[in-house]
Formats: sequence, C-alpha cells, structure tokens
Amino acid sequence: MHQIDVMSFLLLFVLGMVLGSFFNVIGLRVPKGQSIVAPRSHCPYCKRTLATIELIPVLSYVWQRGRCRNCRQKISPLYPFVELAVGSGFSIMLLVFGWNMELLVALALVSLFSIIFVSDLVYMIIPDRIILFFAILFVLFRATLAPLNPWWDAWAGAVVGYILLFIVYLIYPNGIGGGDVKLFTVLGFVLGWKLTLVAIMLSSLFGAIGGGVGMMLGRIKRREPIPFGPFIILGSLTAYLYGDALIQWYVRWL
Repeated sequence: MHQIDVMSFLLLFVLGMVLGSFFNVIGLRVPKGQSIVAPRSHCPYCKRTLATIELIPVLSYVWQRGRCRNCRQKISPLYPFVELAVGSGFSIMLLVFGWNMELLVALALVSLFSIIFVSDLVYMIIPDRIILFFAILFVLFRATLAPLNPWWDAWAGAVVGYILLFIVYLIYPNGIGGGDVKLFTVLGFVLGWKLTLVAIMLSSLFGAIGGGVGMMLGRIKRREPIPFGPFIILGSLTAYLYGDALIQWYVRWL
C-alpha cells in the first residue's frame, strides 16, 4: 500500500461516485440502444425529469429514502450500490498503485466492471460497444503508458483469454455467452497470460459457489442461466490485485 494523503483519497472517492452515477446510465441505456445524453435522467415510472438535488450520488437516495419524490415508487438500490462501489474502487486502487501510470489502467478497469455489472445484471448482456471502447483504451495503455514486462505479455493474455473462453463456449454454450469471451479477451491485455489463467479459474470458482448458494436458497433454478459477469469481475479483480501472490503461494504449496 502507498502512503496517500487524505485529500487525494477523498477526491478520488467522490470522483468515483460521480462517475458511478454516469456508469449506471451507460449500463442501463447502451444495451437498449438508447442515447446516454438524452433524455436527461428521469424516474423510470412517472418519467419526471430529475432535479439537480436528486442526482447527488448516494446522498439523494438516502435523503429520498429510496423513493421518487413525485410518484413515491421505490428506486432500485442498484444505483447507490454502483456509485459507492466505483468510489470505493477508485480510492482503493489509489492506495494500491499510488500516483503512477498503472493507476490509469486500474481506474479504467473499475469503470469497465461497473458498466458491465449493471448491464449483465439487468439484461444479461455485455454490450459490444462497451467492450470495443475499453479494448482500444487498454491496448493504448499497455502499448504506451503502462506496458507489461515483457511487452508481449498483454497480447499473450488476450490470446489465452479468447482461446480458453471460446473453447468453453463451444462445449457449454448455455454456460457463458459471447460477451464473456470478448470480455476475457480484453481483460487479457490488462492481466497478461498468467494472471488471465488465474482470473478464469477464480471466476469459475466464484460462479460455481454463487450458483450453488443460489440454488440452496431457492433463488436460482437448476439449468437456469445466470449473469456470469459479476463473477468475472470478482475473479478478475482478485487476480489483478493478488494474482502474483496466489501464484507464489501455489508454487510453494506444490
């Protein structure tokens, strides 16, 4: 962990919450082919355009007690959850990486994950437009500002992510979707080939545990498709932050 002053930590936390509000909009609108700038944010029930005071991340939700000021319909807790998650993710990445170029990669990764978390949870879709945008971003980062060592590791990670997930897709097409294959191809640029392998294994493990718990609680029916995106996020973040330590532990254990 890096020594970070409190002001920088809070600044990135607030920035993350503000962007998290915008990422909610992207995750909800892009899969439906809607514009992310028009119409302005509005209540999904009564369609009233929200006032500025109703758009303050997290605080507006708490102040309104989770309901629309006009029609009193419940507001999804997904909104403040994502805002808090992005704010926390931004500030945690600052603590882990400090003020260096890898922080840009980390913040972009948190941003990507927040958008696909919303879209996959609500629609079970990981939009190609989102994948393409971040693919270009990560390729540029790894090619210029924050390259992996060796430089080809990012490309090897992309190849490994694509091939392994595509094989799983061919064998078990109902288990994962094409969006998951594309997502892991992009994640390979961030992680490199070793951490991509760790991310795939952890994502599968978390998915199996989550699915098993869901069936035990009666929330998920057998053979019923579930969003795999959240488990990819959890597995990939674990690999990104702790993958090298996990590999070293595994080698020592052998």
